[in-house]
Amino acid sequence: MASEEESAVKEPLDLIRLSLDERIYVKLRSERELRGKLHAYDQHLNMILGDVEEIVTSLEIDDETYEEIVRTTRRTVPFLFVRGDGVILVSPPLRTA
Repeated sequence: MASEEESAVKEPLDLIRLSLDERIYVKLRSERELRGKLHAYDQHLNMILGDVEEIVTSLEIDDETYEEIVRTTRRTVPFLFVRGDGVILVSPPLRTA
């Protein structure tokens, strides 16, 4: 009986609780994306992630041709504190084929 109550989803943050110690995908403001293991979170959606891959996408305009140039920067971070006010979306990691 206790396991059914523990896995029940009564509030939106319960979905985050079910992802503890699992890999998640987090989309942030400023075109940032994170994939990492969720270690902790709070009601403000501040999170501590481990083994994180951060992807930053930036759009630049070439001064001569006025073409849009999309740049993607990746880095790996062992532990990362994510401030909750920048979080747009949290989900299980996206599957890439």
